[in-house]
Amino acid sequence: MANISGKSFGSDNHAGVHPAVMAAVMAANRGDAVAYGDDDVTQAAIAQLRNATGAHNAYLVFTGTAANILGLSLMIRPYEAVICAESSHLNVDECGAAERVLGCKLLPVVTPDGKLTPGLIATRLTGRGDEHRVQPRVLQIAQATELGTCYSLDELRELRDFAHDNGLLTYIDGARIANAAAHLGCALAEIAALADVLSFGGTKNGALGVEAVLVMTDGLADGARYHRKQQMQLASKMRFLGAQASALLADGLWHTSASHANAMATRLASALAAVPGVRIAYPVQANSVFTEVDGPTALQLEKDFNIHVWSESDNGSCIVRWMTAFDTSAADVDQLAGAVQASIVSRET
Repeated sequence: MANISGKSFGSDNHAGVHPAVMAAVMAANRGDAVAYGDDDVTQAAIAQLRNATGAHNAYLVFTGTAANILGLSLMIRPYEAVICAESSHLNVDECGAAERVLGCKLLPVVTPDGKLTPGLIATRLTGRGDEHRVQPRVLQIAQATELGTCYSLDELRELRDFAHDNGLLTYIDGARIANAAAHLGCALAEIAALADVLSFGGTKNGALGVEAVLVMTDGLADGARYHRKQQMQLASKMRFLGAQASALLADGLWHTSASHANAMATRLASALAAVPGVRIAYPVQANSVFTEVDGPTALQLEKDFNIHVWSESDNGSCIVRWMTAFDTSAADVDQLAGAVQASIVSRET
């Protein structure tokens, strides 16, 4: 791996913990506190989450996969199905968690840019009422998507309305919802209002490890406490999860960090687009950049920079993903772009 000032562009999960979040965790470590979320720190975090999003209830968990499973478990029965983008984290990167833990079926839909549309969703609404067929019940949306694209508020509203008109509930995977809100210039509550249940991701935005499941629709939180316990996500020392969530919400840190990561991705995209043989594959709207290069170049970049080859096409080209984070600097980006160009040039000579 090339040494780019010690900064990795392989994933925002590679980044450390924001100093303000770490300080909050350390502050929560003073003295004893009641366990399982009945402490003052956790209760304050829950209140902050509800105030920021308009949620009726909020539940803290450790990971993004856990948030998705808990959220979906409030909305679905084993003979029902979740419609999702084929590229979604739920479908690709959660090792069949929904299928095993919830016993439900996923109905993936191929999308050109990671984003679902009413027309695409309609292709998965067949067989309703037929006892031999799984019954579609939940529409799962990622905001931002795994391809770094973001739904506009109007697009989310259109999907929510289409879902409700067709008897579907809407779940938003918000692992990078902060980046989406920063891109759209909107409040968290504006996105949250367009879902029945959603997650608020912290881990990819400077937290040590915390995600929140937010319930927007009355009645869906019934039994949520028990679902979370059965799914092994009820933290004994919940105050340390609450401290992280509070730190992200305090003074808009979640927005500041996400906005910075987005800006660094935009800077990176401009720099990489100037490198011969590199094409930007998808609109850069969050903190990820996808570039299309030939196969040998992709393998070299993966080796040199610890990035991820996202996909390969029949014509031999590959798409590779670059991620920025709250602590990515302009100097990091500029140094990387120069190193990428040097790597490609050296391979060609």
